Amino acid sequence: MRRPGPVYLVGAGPGDPELITLKAIRRIREADVILYDRLVNEELLEYANPGAERVYCGKSPGQHAIPQWEIEALLIEHALAGRTVVRLKGGDPLVFGRGAEEALALAERGIPCEIVPGVTSAIGAGAASRIPLTHRDLAASFAVVTGNRCREDAAPVRWDLLAHGVDTLVIYMGIGRLEEIRAELLRHGKAPSTPVALIERGTTDRQRVVTGALEHIHKLAEAMKIGNPALIVVGEVVLVREQLLLLEAQARLAIG
Repeated sequence: MRRPGPVYLVGAGPGDPELITLKAIRRIREADVILYDRLVNEELLEYANPGAERVYCGKSPGQHAIPQWEIEALLIEHALAGRTVVRLKGGDPLVFGRGAEEALALAERGIPCEIVPGVTSAIGAGAASRIPLTHRDLAASFAVVTGNRCREDAAPVRWDLLAHGVDTLVIYMGIGRLEEIRAELLRHGKAPSTPVALIERGTTDRQRVVTGALEHIHKLAEAMKIGNPALIVVGEVVLVREQLLLLEAQARLAIG
């Protein structure tokens, strides 16, 4: 019986191709087959062997190029054929990337799997936007949470606990439900003046950052036409961005 080829679940980082790890690049170069997601910067595919097969597995709200069960079947099929497979995912493969589901599917078939961490969007986009998720004076904790549950029978997001349980909230996949999320946080006692940042296409050359108060953030998002992919950051740490931008502008004026 043929020995299965290895499968690598690889984090591609948050969008800037220079934020990928050296190990991830090495795995891409070794691959016979690469299954890659929508939010993967396609510049990273230039590291691949010219003969490597490339399979697009992109997903956007309501549109999946390949359903999840078929992605898992392809990983298994290629590995059982003895090929080296890279499953290339935006951010980190185990942070809202369904990497755990794919790892379990491979383990059930006895296929070796290595998980290569990546810079997750909360960390990368926050830093690129000059927003620290923690700050000695402002935030001793942060949480990442999905703004959208993919199954109707999934437990609802506990906005009642999140409103006061952590200092900084980073919400993935929430732009389409921003008005609802805002209403839930306000209903559970979050101050209307709480600073919020919307980071669209974080770390890329198309990054946009919009900041405002929780009370009116949904109207600002609509006016600015913020779209996916985007993160929502809620908390006092957003004010650090404004302070940094002001100080940097003052320094430029002083030099000029």
